[in-house]
Amino acid sequence: MRAAVLHETGQDKLEIHDDVEAVGFGPGKVRLRMRAAGLCHSDLSAMSGVLPQPAPLVPGHEGAGEVVEVGDGVTGLSPGDRVLLCWLPACGDCPACRRGQTHLCPSGFGHAGTPSFRRAGADLFGFAGTGTFAEELVVHAACAVPIPDDVPYDIAALIGCGVTTGLGAALDTARVAAGSSVAVIGCGGVGISVVQGARVSGAARIVAVDPTPARREAALRFGATEAVPPEGLGDARSRITGGEGFDYVFEVVGTSATARTAYEATRRGGTLCVVGAGAADDFLKISMFELFLDEKRILPSLFGGGDVLRAYARAITLWRAGRVDLAGLITHRVPLAGVNDAVDQMRSGEALRTCVEI
Repeated sequence: MRAAVLHETGQDKLEIHDDVEAVGFGPGKVRLRMRAAGLCHSDLSAMSGVLPQPAPLVPGHEGAGEVVEVGDGVTGLSPGDRVLLCWLPACGDCPACRRGQTHLCPSGFGHAGTPSFRRAGADLFGFAGTGTFAEELVVHAACAVPIPDDVPYDIAALIGCGVTTGLGAALDTARVAAGSSVAVIGCGGVGISVVQGARVSGAARIVAVDPTPARREAALRFGATEAVPPEGLGDARSRITGGEGFDYVFEVVGTSATARTAYEATRRGGTLCVVGAGAADDFLKISMFELFLDEKRILPSLFGGGDVLRAYARAITLWRAGRVDLAGLITHRVPLAGVNDAVDQMRSGEALRTCVEI
């Protein structure tokens, strides 16, 4: 089959090969025929080495497709079922799962170090234990989540990560209050989903912050009340909050510099929600005096910070009701052979989300 491969961490381009094999099928596993994949900035971070991931690898962790084959012991899935891919499946039995924090289940990360593919006798890894930039994929059955027939593959792919992460950050982690003021720093696909989550929550003022004009314009279409470049955040804070700071500030970039900016833009007693995935050696510095005096809540948000399966169902319900726009997040479409175009669009800030049609 065909797949897009990054041979070495740090390479700029992916290579399309047609002699890649999905491996690992057996009891408890399912084989999927991928139909659509979304390109997330986390994929670029894995390619560059910001996020730890063995190489060579097949990127991609947002995806949707059809079940081709089910292994022994798999229940609830049959060939032909339409599914989205959950890159962080829950075991259902560990302490985190029993607490209802299925997004913190440690079993999901265990798959990332196991090869998902082979080519020319050599192992290839799939990003986050998946690797959706391939025509076929073998995953644990818990990774394949059935979707209703009315949910298109491209939208399902985005629900698998970016949409769920952004909506969940606003609805589950920060729990944005009606009538509040919100700033969102970083307005790619996840940031725009945060904007939509804040709007659904009833926030009165939502300021989108991004250096790219196209993304600022997009944020206004998705519910931001205004959009400013990074250098305009201070003025927006003064005008909207009288200099006090925003009730909620979301950092959706993944750097200590933007997290520090977000902290400073948050009012005393307010909430800073860190959504961006950053590097292990990039440290956020906050003094003990600041923590004591300002009483700002600092809330990291992994995968939306809630039960993933419930979050998937909620996203579909909100989409059906017209409360969130998911189709509008897909600003570019490319075939698998054009995946490097998608990478370039993401790096330039031109795209919110690119759908790779497989």
